[in-house]
Amino acid sequence: MKGFFKTFFAALLALIVFTVIGIFLLIGFVTSAATADKPVVGSKAVLVLDLSNQFKEQTEENPFNTLLKESAPDAPSLYEMVKLLHHARSDSSVKGVYILCGNNINGFAASEELRKALLDFKRSEKLVIAYGETITQKGYYVGNVADKIYCHPQGGVDWGGFASNLLFLKGMLDKLEIQPQIFYAGKFKSATEPLRETQMTEANRLQTSVWLGDLYNQFLGAAAATRNLDTAKLRSLAVQGAIQTANDAWKNGLVDGLKYDDEIKKELQQKLKLAEKDKINFVTFSDYAKAADMDNDYSESKIALIYADGDIVSGSGDREQVSSDAFRTLIRKVRMDNSVKAIVFRVNSPGGSSLASDVIWREISLARKEKPVIVSMGDVAASGGYYISCNADSVFVNANTITGSIGVFSIVPNFQSFFKNKLGITFDGVKTAPYADMGSGDRPLNETEKRFFQAGTDSIYLTFKSRVAEGRRKDINYIDSIAQGRVWTGTRAIQVGLADRIGTLQDAIDCAAKKAELKEYRIKEYPEKKNIIEQLMNTYKRSIKVNIIKEEIGEEQLKALKEMKKVRQMIGQPQARLPFSVDIN
Repeated sequence: MKGFFKTFFAALLALIVFTVIGIFLLIGFVTSAATADKPVVGSKAVLVLDLSNQFKEQTEENPFNTLLKESAPDAPSLYEMVKLLHHARSDSSVKGVYILCGNNINGFAASEELRKALLDFKRSEKLVIAYGETITQKGYYVGNVADKIYCHPQGGVDWGGFASNLLFLKGMLDKLEIQPQIFYAGKFKSATEPLRETQMTEANRLQTSVWLGDLYNQFLGAAAATRNLDTAKLRSLAVQGAIQTANDAWKNGLVDGLKYDDEIKKELQQKLKLAEKDKINFVTFSDYAKAADMDNDYSESKIALIYADGDIVSGSGDREQVSSDAFRTLIRKVRMDNSVKAIVFRVNSPGGSSLASDVIWREISLARKEKPVIVSMGDVAASGGYYISCNADSVFVNANTITGSIGVFSIVPNFQSFFKNKLGITFDGVKTAPYADMGSGDRPLNETEKRFFQAGTDSIYLTFKSRVAEGRRKDINYIDSIAQGRVWTGTRAIQVGLADRIGTLQDAIDCAAKKAELKEYRIKEYPEKKNIIEQLMNTYKRSIKVNIIKEEIGEEQLKALKEMKKVRQMIGQPQARLPFSVDIN
């Protein structure tokens, strides 16, 4: 037996040693793969902007994509894309940009920033060509900045107008005998409508028609400006359903021609003065980011660029959430760093926990007393996303930003009838005080308990309005008139005083530098990127978990599962958030 244990522990020790050595060898291999073979731009390069890639607020390179050459490289972040386009303006090796605009999975505000960067690039008088076999409206919004935009002869351009649809679950909950028991403040606070109504309320229909109309007007205005067309004509084309084929799009001036892929390549060859058999030097932005030397000049003075991207949650959360613990620590660290002279807070969040939002608001307020704090809003900075933004020195929005939604709600489900009548399950117990089991879900709330929850919701709403009134230096009664859970676009947010100016993330950084009186500075991004070991472990765990679930239930069901997870996080906790999702077709 003694010999057995001796052999067993020796084998175990050897296994541990070889595992550790293997991990370090893998890390070394990935690191060497990442540093070796730095892409070279070459001459007469054409940068390929594929809008089917998502340009996130902050990216973290996937080490397995580096290791597996056949894997698609990670797309640069949105801010990196803007900087790369600016850099390419004066890069003599870059002759133009080729936009693949068939589909665009980026949000409207992100697309707006890309569009502005492309218009800036065009001032260099380098070529810009856009192409899509079939072009979606969001793809067209970016693609129409090109000198020439083409579609496939058998493809087309979607020109049907914008629509936003909500899924209502009340009928299903009634059949299941589940009572959501909802408490909310703000007549426009529509986040709970899918649970308490079978169709949109008049208040929600009004606000949705306004912000959706604003986005559509922005879309039409941008198209009219670059295509030299009248917005009235563009609108009538959608109203009449006049664009049904590629030829319709061409006849009405939406595209410059109908071409196959080989014809596009031939035109590019001619513009680049290449021979017919010469290969076009297409360079992805992922490769260009690695090849271009855009490191900040060293400076002791820093501007902290903090990305608040995702749902706002209490506690530790994960990398894709804005968690109160992590951001409290992060903002405090930046505030106490004397080398950081200003903070730019990039917010792209539909909100979430009202308590977590207040924790982050507090840290922003403290930071603002010591150094300039500028907010830049992305696609969505609403409800809790606005809560954490409202006390900045200045708030920048894009015209297409969705913001506002100053309101609060709570959900306390009652499953008693469902369990009893559908499953045959009943509950009983003992308590030492009348409200010890309040909100347990196995019984309905009584009238007193309902008053407690509504009073709590109203109290949080009052605090929310007070924070906004203080930050925006306005009377609380006025804030109440523009609050009520109402959603605004960036343009209207400026009109009602919730934001200060239209501007990109770079505009916000320039403003921060000016307020801090900085002539030289470098950007330091937060949350900081993880080291190679953490990246490997996090990527492995996340990809394994997601792939197993996706394989078992399918991609659409995985999306539904994520939405259900969000709903579960709402239960019992007061929420300052948008509807389940803002979905625009």
